[in-house]
Amino acid sequence: MKRLVAEALGTFVLVAGGCGSAMLSAAFPQLGIGFMGVALAFGLSVLVMAYAVGHISGGHFNPAVTLGLVAGGRFPASQAIPYIIAQLAGGIVAGAVLYLIASGKGDFSAAASGFAANGYGEHSPGGFSLQAGMLTEGVMTAIFLIAIMGATSERAPKGFAPIAIGLALTLIHLISIPVTNTSVNPARSTAAALFQGDWAISQLWMFWLMPIIGAVIGGLIYRGLEEKAA
Repeated sequence: MKRLVAEALGTFVLVAGGCGSAMLSAAFPQLGIGFMGVALAFGLSVLVMAYAVGHISGGHFNPAVTLGLVAGGRFPASQAIPYIIAQLAGGIVAGAVLYLIASGKGDFSAAASGFAANGYGEHSPGGFSLQAGMLTEGVMTAIFLIAIMGATSERAPKGFAPIAIGLALTLIHLISIPVTNTSVNPARSTAAALFQGDWAISQLWMFWLMPIIGAVIGGLIYRGLEEKAA
């Protein structure tokens, strides 16, 4: 139970920090947050919570990461579903908190604002196609899993894994925010889509499918590399 609470808490902070900064960036462009600030917010959220509760649960905070670690031989499959449920719960609660905060601004509309949701086609920040979005989400999540598994390897320097993982997530956001608004995390996408309540729900399937596929591929790639190196 402590592990599940830690996963829910970590995902809560990730969604609140990352999506919250994205919503502010869109609502108050004069603040100058921009997509670089949003990328940094997601990276810092993971870094902080990995140090805070990562030693309790492993610090997945992401259903795709959990399944990628199962594929990579780092996490038991029997614990995957409880972890994913906890992550979804944390993300949705964070979405609810953001909704309540944003509703304090008189002209706020979750549907009109986009609620930092992920999208493709006409809902891509840069107008990128479904195919471009699928490729981006799959490749970026695979890279993320390779970074996570490498940083947490027994051969890696101790104590630096959260920094490497946070920087990796920041880099991934810098690359892919223009394409899909960056998911690589189905819990993050689900939380935003539920409160956006319109087009984001119909596009949510892709932000489950491709991060999971990418994570499994990344986990298998690193598992193969690790076995050969051994």
